[in-house]
Amino acid sequence: MDFDHFDKEQFFHAVWETIRIERGVKQGLFTFGESQLPYFLVLDSMEEGKTVSISQGEVRITRPTIITPETSHPEFQNFFENQQEEGMVEFLIARTAGFSHLKFHNQKKGDAKIVSDSVEEAVAKLNKQLDKEDEESVAILSAPADFAGLAIFKYAADRVVESTPGNVQELRERGFLP
Repeated sequence: MDFDHFDKEQFFHAVWETIRIERGVKQGLFTFGESQLPYFLVLDSMEEGKTVSISQGEVRITRPTIITPETSHPEFQNFFENQQEEGMVEFLIARTAGFSHLKFHNQKKGDAKIVSDSVEEAVAKLNKQLDKEDEESVAILSAPADFAGLAIFKYAADRVVESTPGNVQELRERGFLP
């Protein structure tokens, strides 16, 4: 029996649970073309007394207009800074077909800001700021510092899954599906 596989799966689930979508968005993905998903990412240093960082960015998810063998696998740009994160996503994607044909591009906006607050305080301040601006299209994510790319992937994956029923319905209405 391959216990190494079990350990990787257990580790993946443990890490996945530490990543939170603190403020979600209701906006779905476009059925055709490109969708933009802006976010704030709050990273915990995981070391006692260390600071929390906040970065801002946007994920662009593009669906191909023509599906070919070259577009049959998902593509990720600017997501993962280490091999461990990339391996976790490959582990997840190997178990689902839901992400095939999608192109994910992560674009960071500026440098991360270092704040001395806790993750909870940083999230509360961002929520207050976004509420004041009446901004409903920006998500807030939080994660351990080593898993920033995985946090952004989790947010993008959540939007793909949530958008699927509406996208399928639109394809039916346009006559692409029975």
